[in-house]
Amino acid sequence: MDVTARAPEQSLVPVVICAPEHRRALLWAAILASSMGFIDSSVTANALPAMRAALGASLPQAQWFSGIYLLALTALILVGGALGDRFGTARGFGLGIVLFTVSSLGCALARGPEAMILARGLQGVAAALMVPGSMALIGRAFPREERGAALGLWAAASIATASAGPVVAGLCLMVDPVAGWRWIFALNLPLGAVSLWLLARFALPDPGRPGVPIDFVGAGLATAGFGLVAYGLSAETGESLVLMAVGFAVLAGFLLWEARCPAPMIRLSMFRVRRFSAINLATFLLYFAVTGIGFYLPMTAVSAWGADALAMVAAFLPGALMIALLSTRMGKLADRLGPARFLVVGALLVAVAQAGLAVTAHEALYWTRAVPLMWLSGFGMALLVAPLTTVVMTSASDADQGTASGINNAVARAASLLAVALMGRMAAAGYGAIGAETPGFGVIASAPAHIAATGAGFGHIAALAALASLASAIVSAWGLRRGGPQAGQLTARR
Repeated sequence: MDVTARAPEQSLVPVVICAPEHRRALLWAAILASSMGFIDSSVTANALPAMRAALGASLPQAQWFSGIYLLALTALILVGGALGDRFGTARGFGLGIVLFTVSSLGCALARGPEAMILARGLQGVAAALMVPGSMALIGRAFPREERGAALGLWAAASIATASAGPVVAGLCLMVDPVAGWRWIFALNLPLGAVSLWLLARFALPDPGRPGVPIDFVGAGLATAGFGLVAYGLSAETGESLVLMAVGFAVLAGFLLWEARCPAPMIRLSMFRVRRFSAINLATFLLYFAVTGIGFYLPMTAVSAWGADALAMVAAFLPGALMIALLSTRMGKLADRLGPARFLVVGALLVAVAQAGLAVTAHEALYWTRAVPLMWLSGFGMALLVAPLTTVVMTSASDADQGTASGINNAVARAASLLAVALMGRMAAAGYGAIGAETPGFGVIASAPAHIAATGAGFGHIAALAALASLASAIVSAWGLRRGGPQAGQLTARR
């Protein structure tokens, strides 16, 4: 996935935002702040059993601990970039840091599921300001000849921290198995304080550009549409189909609005480029699969397979390290050999690992089945993360680089949101087919019927994930074949 969100507008002269000797300080401010946002997009997966027990949350409520964050980030990330342009990069970025830090404190102090969902939603809004603001900050702090290296360091740190979320949760829960999940959110307070201090100390005033338009209508339609679909997927009532139908209708209205809006969040004409459309569809399918496994494997292993939160580190840390260590090398190889083979082979390896999880889920063997298969999945992701970013950026014209990266990020977040909602329903259905009298999917228990039912529920999730990853590989192979209009050709016709 392309972890960037919105580049500074190339058509305008950027405001000088710091003295040359202070560029490195602002780079670290951007890395620290965006790392908080990326870690918190995945950190709740490992801590979910402990959070459910402490807050008395049902499975649908627990899904929304992550879902509400992803919903806000998905719908608002492109608007967040426009707000930074209008009111000033440093001002918008700083507001995001403050809001994220305050909402993290709300998460750490939450006493019930409703309070946690509210605080996580505010975190998502804040991340929608921070993530695009961090890239814009780097773009305006560094001259063009130094910008690539700075953005590369930022991207590597972002990828590594996003993958390390479950690891951070496991370490906190190792220290305190009961309340360690609260420390996961409390860690954001010092990180946010340091980032805010660096920004206040070294950033120069930025007046912004008052004339930059903001697509609030598009943001509202996207939020309502995705929210209704996700709520319908996770609802336990007979109204779920109605909610999903209304949600899809609202999303259709969003697309119609974007086609007519003079300053849209998403310029739909970009999707006439086959490579761009294909890579975004491949991204959606892949991150739908990876997020589903990442969210529900810890819940499964902790609640029924005898693992604890620290044991989750063994499944997720190697993948995070492989992504961090191999992404640069894979990016260079993809530049030389072409990205298609890396995207296809990487997604196929992920699909094989997830199919293995589906086949072996009934055995309830975490260390000898799930852990090695997660290593294989992590290696597959390490092969494709950097080439995927390359394809996204080379599929768009120079003037569309920021928009292209923002769309790809939003697509990945939307896939994650829908994965958490849909796969939760599949897990509950698979679980109920075997264990109608057992405590429920994700509840910690040791009864044989509960273990069997949990394995059945997770098997459903892993099977769907494997199919989605396989489809991602097929879409990449089709979309990156030679022929068809490229970005430059499309731009010339506009």
